[in-house]
Amino acid sequence: MAQRLAVDIGGTFVDAIVFDTETGALRLEKDFTTPDNAADGVLSAIGRLDLSLADVETFVHGTTLGLNTVLERKGAATGIITNAGFEDVFETGRYHRPREKMYKLTYDDPPVLIAKRYRLGVPGRLSAQGEELEPLDEAALRAAATRLVADMGRTSIAVCFLHAYRNPAHELRAKALIEDMYPDVAVSVSSDIVREYREYERTSTTVVNAYVKPIFRTYIAGLEERLGAAGFDGAFYITRSGGGALQARDSADVPVHTIFSGPAGGLIGTVALSELTDRPNMIAVDMGGTSTDACVVHNGQPALKYEASLENLPLMIPTYDISTIGAGGGSLARAENGLLRVGPQSAGAVPGPVCYGKGGTEPAFTDAVLAMGYLDPEQFLGGEMTLDAAGAEAAVRTHVAEPLEIDLVSACRGIYEVLLAKTVSAVREITVEAGLDPREFSMLGFGGGGGMFVPLVGREMGVREIIIPQASSVFSAWGMLMTDIVQEYAQTVLLLLDDIEMSDLTKAAAELADNARADLVSAGFPESAQLIEHAAELRYFGQEHSLEVSIDGADSLDELRARYDEAHRRRYGHAMDDAVQLVNLRVRGIGREPKPDLPRVAERPAGNAPAPRATRSAYCFAAGGPADFAIYDRTTLMAGDSLPGPAVIEEATTTVVYFSDQTAAIDVFGQIVITPQTKTAEAGS
Repeated sequence: MAQRLAVDIGGTFVDAIVFDTETGALRLEKDFTTPDNAADGVLSAIGRLDLSLADVETFVHGTTLGLNTVLERKGAATGIITNAGFEDVFETGRYHRPREKMYKLTYDDPPVLIAKRYRLGVPGRLSAQGEELEPLDEAALRAAATRLVADMGRTSIAVCFLHAYRNPAHELRAKALIEDMYPDVAVSVSSDIVREYREYERTSTTVVNAYVKPIFRTYIAGLEERLGAAGFDGAFYITRSGGGALQARDSADVPVHTIFSGPAGGLIGTVALSELTDRPNMIAVDMGGTSTDACVVHNGQPALKYEASLENLPLMIPTYDISTIGAGGGSLARAENGLLRVGPQSAGAVPGPVCYGKGGTEPAFTDAVLAMGYLDPEQFLGGEMTLDAAGAEAAVRTHVAEPLEIDLVSACRGIYEVLLAKTVSAVREITVEAGLDPREFSMLGFGGGGGMFVPLVGREMGVREIIIPQASSVFSAWGMLMTDIVQEYAQTVLLLLDDIEMSDLTKAAAELADNARADLVSAGFPESAQLIEHAAELRYFGQEHSLEVSIDGADSLDELRARYDEAHRRRYGHAMDDAVQLVNLRVRGIGREPKPDLPRVAERPAGNAPAPRATRSAYCFAAGGPADFAIYDRTTLMAGDSLPGPAVIEEATTTVVYFSDQTAAIDVFGQIVITPQTKTAEAGS
């Protein structure tokens, strides 16, 4: 067993990649996503690798199943049991309007995920310190469970009691009673998912977990069974939203931690690439079939946060700070009221863009790419699929050019520019608005559409260089090969640093660390493969939001205070003399897995410059009109090659496009590094 396998499900394609730990060889394949049964697409993509699953020791999987379940409102029939009198916490929430709806007089909250009749309260109460004020009324709890399951047909129940983050006793007892009565009902309790304060956010996270859990559990069990029937008996992992991976059996109990597991793979890979190529500042831009995701790696560390949002539902889970827009290769373009609109609607995998010839009638971004001359219709997916260029052009004319009274090229350019404006805005949000200068960063482009689009984004933002890695179309799957197993633990404290002792803080962190070590040992990781990281969330007393600082190596509270002051100064430009409050302790247990190295490519002999295999007329954004693009085959390129634009670099699963004011160079890892021509000339002088 010497193979490590990773599979990532996207909106249009399933990406599969396998790494041979003995030879270092990598192989990759793509197949279409199967929305009706995601496992079919996964197994089909694996089958294209011509791989014996009996030889696979580790399978890492990233999936959008949980995300799509919530977005499409196709989750389990869910009920809520909470404290009597607090049944409406989930619906009342914070009444925070979405930014885009802030000033709309006609705004109404979207329909609540769990209707009022399915939210029941039972007597029982804990204090804010976790002391029992009123015993849990077990008879009332049984009656509530009966009403939800037997009378209302609920198949999943979320249990969230006040202050359970301090003392989970009432929640654990409720879980035991419900599971004894109804063994087939999925039960989610907040203390198993998030041990932090904030009643509404904790309830929302638990409800989303309960809503997704039966569907996710069925998917994981079914996929594991089908893999096993094909000979697989290795370790099965699901990537986490905040990096790392969970054992599949654990993820089936807390699927909320995998909600954003698809985009996480690309960020895991970006962090690894940042370290391997000594580029500490990177902006990752992943353009897939339905969306584009952007995230920052600064000083070698990805931007993390501990509260995300999904369909106006807050989730208290560790996740990468990813800015997502509805702009991908399948994003549909149309004219509305004299304006050009692109996305967020997507053609998806079925029927897909018009040029796929699978029944699509509305033009997608990929249709515009083809009409502008960037794609060879005979070489899509390495020649496995022929694109319908005439159909793509006709669709753009009918739905965009003619309604807006513009020509075909202007319509296609407009589609590009609308997506460009959306993407640049998303990247500015996580860089400029966070006090970071994009000109000091490298931009990493990946995903099926990354090579066709990210060089234009980087050009617009003035980044120092744009990098298209090897196997860029399946880079998220490659990132999953670089993942470690991660267990995260948190505990709310809510005490001033002046009111605690360093020994108390160290003891509390050690208790969380013991839990992490126990989980890593049970997963089969020896002590030599374990890494434990400790952190504290701090804030000035009276503030709403906190910042995380490492407590590893800190030997006094004064040093911890100094670290926080510096973090606050770096983030907000100043520090304060106010008392500092410890909000949460966090521990991250990491089980180290073997990882593939970046293979190096052969260097071009001196005086043997690469020659394009052809030229093709296409639209050049730098020239503002058509130009002759040199066409290169990526498999023939070697380290040291310099390829001035405009040019198109083709490979089996993606296409890279850059323009007349840009130059591409091939580095020792086979990466395409695109820079402004002026900078290239200066570097060579």
